[in-house]
Amino acid sequence: MGVAELVGDDPTDESARTYIFDGEGHTFGNALRSVISRYPEVTFCGYTVPHPADDKINFRIQTSGPRAIDILRRGLTDLEEHCEHIMKTFSQEVENFKAS
Repeated sequence: MGVAELVGDDPTDESARTYIFDGEGHTFGNALRSVISRYPEVTFCGYTVPHPADDKINFRIQTSGPRAIDILRRGLTDLEEHCEHIMKTFSQEVENFKAS
């Protein structure tokens, strides 16, 4: 997954940025949006798929003050922790099922 800032963002306002994620689609975009949009300092969080044939998303974050990149990093970390918890719980339940 490659990440780049979208050209055209106001370079003086670090609280609003659009990031391009190559090789990602709705599954990743919606999961990350769901995590980040719950942060109280986030005023807008959303994503678009520029074209159905494109394998990328444009991910927009606007905050009430913190830098958008810091919110993105926090969101990615939190999403990773959620995924690890899901995988661990699922694996435990599979083992419990096999043992019964």
